[in-house]
Amino acid sequence: MSDRFRRGAYYTLLWCVSLMFFTPVAWIIMSSFKTREEILATPPTLIFTPTLDNYIELFTENQNFLQQLGNSIVMSLSAVVIAVLVSFLAAFCFSRFKPKGTNFLMFILLSIRMLPGPAVILPVFLMFANFGWKDQHIPLVLFYAMFSIPFSVWILKGFLDGVSVRFDETGLANGGSWFHVIFKVVLPQVKPGLIAAFIFNLIFVWNEFLFNFVIGGVQTQNIPYALAVGTYSDGGLNWTFIAALTSIYILPPVAFIYLFQKYLLAGMTFGTVRGEV
Repeated sequence: MSDRFRRGAYYTLLWCVSLMFFTPVAWIIMSSFKTREEILATPPTLIFTPTLDNYIELFTENQNFLQQLGNSIVMSLSAVVIAVLVSFLAAFCFSRFKPKGTNFLMFILLSIRMLPGPAVILPVFLMFANFGWKDQHIPLVLFYAMFSIPFSVWILKGFLDGVSVRFDETGLANGGSWFHVIFKVVLPQVKPGLIAAFIFNLIFVWNEFLFNFVIGGVQTQNIPYALAVGTYSDGGLNWTFIAALTSIYILPPVAFIYLFQKYLLAGMTFGTVRGEV
């Protein structure tokens, strides 16, 4: 079997797998431009006249949609930026100063992230209710950041372990402060890791539903909440609403991944390699 044939078979298989995973996404996007009758038609309608009525109805008749979309964007970006900043500083401490029990502390951090949401929802709800934090943006953003920090610390520590301490020593020897060393010398070298942590946590917070549903409220509703409560209409599934909202909902993470894909791919591999840069 020639190498050319193997290469062709390999790429053909990759395309088939990619199309298999992309088909549901393409189908829901196509459905957002169909009428309700065309969506429910049997056999499925592949040739149709596109309509924007579903999007117009989503923006005009759903009064809370823009607020829900804004909440998703603001809370996701705020929580992830806070989480990545705190995680970078914590990972730098673990990597450079190696406090006693570093391995145990890293295990505890990762264990927190392993906890399933339903296991902690009751104590979290009681805490938010007793402190009067329900349906408030800042407490919810900080909660999302808290949940995002452990995974980010693990990713960034792997990157920082691969950056030689000689960079730190050189910066300090030349009169630089720790602030200069951390943010001007070390941080640019772990940019792929920062972007990888940002994207992974953004996807988590963007898709989060349970905590927003339980400890959130009218003012903090996000898009997953809107999908959950607006699914049924007129005694059945509102497919036009689901298709239009889902099509808009997937755009921001897809755009982020597309724009930063080269950093994301580097971030998924570089942090696993041990050795100094």
